[in-house]
Amino acid sequence: MIRAVLLDLAGVVYDGDTPIAGAVAAVERLRKAGLPLRFVSNTTRSPRHRIIAQLAALGVEVADEELLTPARAAVEWLRRHVRRPHLLVHPNLEAEFSGLEGGKGRSVVVGDAGEAFDYATLNRAFRELVAGADFLALATNRTFKDADGELSLDAGAFVAALEFASGRSPVVLGKPSPDFFLSALADLNCPAADAVMVGDDAESDVAGALSAGLGAALLVRTGKYRPNDETRFDPPPTALVDDLTAAADWILSRAAA
Repeated sequence: MIRAVLLDLAGVVYDGDTPIAGAVAAVERLRKAGLPLRFVSNTTRSPRHRIIAQLAALGVEVADEELLTPARAAVEWLRRHVRRPHLLVHPNLEAEFSGLEGGKGRSVVVGDAGEAFDYATLNRAFRELVAGADFLALATNRTFKDADGELSLDAGAFVAALEFASGRSPVVLGKPSPDFFLSALADLNCPAADAVMVGDDAESDVAGALSAGLGAALLVRTGKYRPNDETRFDPPPTALVDDLTAAADWILSRAAA
């Protein structure tokens, strides 16, 4: 029986500033059924307050504790390990890391820096890693659906470049890290086996959730999904559905009474 739902945002609930058809109503149906929701996004370009405001503008009210992002996980990691960040992230995200300047050591934090990715910034991060800094990756997604509707390079390619050059493996803080999925369930009193993930990324969302022990993971045909994505990664999705509306139908037919 399903007792909790994890939802990706971009490509599942919205595309850019436009809600995907039926998605807002699907979220409301899940809430009315009494299922606790957590919105688990790998976006590393927008700060939390902007994501929450964007959702509110679309008609989806999300409480602060319902939204999990890699940036928040990174800030908690840096505080726990008493580190100060060397940031290779989008300028919009830098404010999320304020107040961490007093750490005892350095940690390179890599997200989707967009146009800020260039040789100089990558080389500075590389030199920090060679000098012994920790290596934190906010996410390792291969691609994202860009504003023009086409796929663009996500942070994963740049994380891989730094990993190759430095010989260092990163601590991955967002999806597909098992800790990221499990942290979303930590305050819900819900075993992973009773939770379902809905996403448009067959690797990070779906295979990642199933590898973390979630009982089910649904792949939607919206967002970055491309034909045959469901066959490319292991474990494969529990089900392939058209969109969040169809995902809600699937979930509600299997939800705990």
